[in-house]
Amino acid sequence: MLDAALKTQLQAYFARIVTPITLRASLDDSEKSTELAELLQEVASISDNISYVRSDDDSRRPSFAIERQGADVGLRFAAIPGGHEFNSFVLALLHVGGHPPKEDEETLARIKALDGDYRFETYFSLTCQNCPEVVQALDTMAALNPRVRHVAIDGGLFPKEVEERGVMAVPAVYLNGEPFQHGRATLEQILDKLDAGAGEKKAASISAKEPFDVLVVGGGPAGAAAAIYAARKGVRTGIVAERFGGQVQDTAGIENFISVPHTEGPQMAAALERHVAEYSVDVMNGQIASALVPAAQAGGLAELTLANGATLKSKTIILAPGARWRRINVPGETEYMTKGVAYCPHCDGPLFKGKRVAVIGGGNSGVEAAIDLAGLASHVTLLEFDAKLRADGILQAKLRALPNVTILVSAQTTEIVGDGAKVTGLVYRDRDSEQSRSIELEGVFVQIGLLPNTEWLDGAVTLTRYKEIEIDRRCSTSAPGVFAAGDATTVPYKQIVIAMGEGATAALSAFDHLVRM
Repeated sequence: MLDAALKTQLQAYFARIVTPITLRASLDDSEKSTELAELLQEVASISDNISYVRSDDDSRRPSFAIERQGADVGLRFAAIPGGHEFNSFVLALLHVGGHPPKEDEETLARIKALDGDYRFETYFSLTCQNCPEVVQALDTMAALNPRVRHVAIDGGLFPKEVEERGVMAVPAVYLNGEPFQHGRATLEQILDKLDAGAGEKKAASISAKEPFDVLVVGGGPAGAAAAIYAARKGVRTGIVAERFGGQVQDTAGIENFISVPHTEGPQMAAALERHVAEYSVDVMNGQIASALVPAAQAGGLAELTLANGATLKSKTIILAPGARWRRINVPGETEYMTKGVAYCPHCDGPLFKGKRVAVIGGGNSGVEAAIDLAGLASHVTLLEFDAKLRADGILQAKLRALPNVTILVSAQTTEIVGDGAKVTGLVYRDRDSEQSRSIELEGVFVQIGLLPNTEWLDGAVTLTRYKEIEIDRRCSTSAPGVFAAGDATTVPYKQIVIAMGEGATAALSAFDHLVRM
């Protein structure tokens, strides 16, 4: 199952294991159990510090626990950890085997000090790009604290369990049998939810920081580039990011980033974070900006307020808050979010295998989503408000060739309906006949573009009617000392390579502003 190159790479990683570990499998007679057994045996053969046994002592089959010799570790995969989760598997082996996680000492101390019994279950899909961060965070906690138990469950392997619990979006985390977290979350955010007083302590710590020369808001391509360019100028630089990588984290294949023929969003996001870490940048991850007050006078300090109440001051600000999926804002959308309404076909598509779904949006993202989902769902209906699809011709041709796809144009979605627990259908208005029509289905994927994350900036800088930040060619905003870059601005093309260039421009403009203060 593992090619020679990968085995060589794993051999180097496994040399870091200092305490013997055991892969304890619970299997049945299925093909998936056979596949898992082969993988585990092959992995065990790479290192003398890894052994494999079959015990069949867990009700979820196929599954396996990773045990540390002489210690109680509650870490299990109810999955064949391939795809995006193979890295999670390797990291779990290393951490259970005694290799220290990359997290800072404060975070590791918080994990070890957790007081209580925490039994986590995470449902994921192998194609989900948001899931590994959650799985790896909880695995790290389980590897370090015996009172934390974690099972990572591939929803595709346990469809009955997924159905019984009503899981319709991943990652979905349960704590002690109750829903705990839906969607992406960092290790710090999970710890904050478990420790009620942690948020106040962190806010106080952030507020105590000295003023920055350059403070970047956003950790996507634009924000990362801005932080690097600013730090290279030798000025005091900070970056506030809700999640490093931003929208890139939700991107599947990236094939138009010059000099890199192909990469994936999570890989690029990790590379951005590593690159920023090479410089003297104060990274404040897991933080959400909520208000900005530009400097009252030339040479003064701008003030940034965070959602946790913390405040930061800086001589210059670079805004790179990015964008998020746009919603259709119809009855039922909010009520059935994570219960059949989804925005990431790569993440949640496998949960709708064999079911009927709809995709709303006829642009490139909508047509690509419909093509992907057609390989999983029993039927896909694509609805486009306009009289024709707006996607590239080659994508339209591929979509029209699929036998289980229906294309509806001039179709305005007016309601998403359900039975209280999950989506059961969709209502749309035929804009040609003005008639209202219904479609019975189990899932709705919204793909109608992006919305800038700029609501908190209203009144601080000039925004367009589309809520984009107005900038000039130097990335200056209407407020002196405040610059902006990336998808949240009026830059005409929302592309990764352009966002990075704009981030660099914003940083150079900010430095020029500092020189002239």
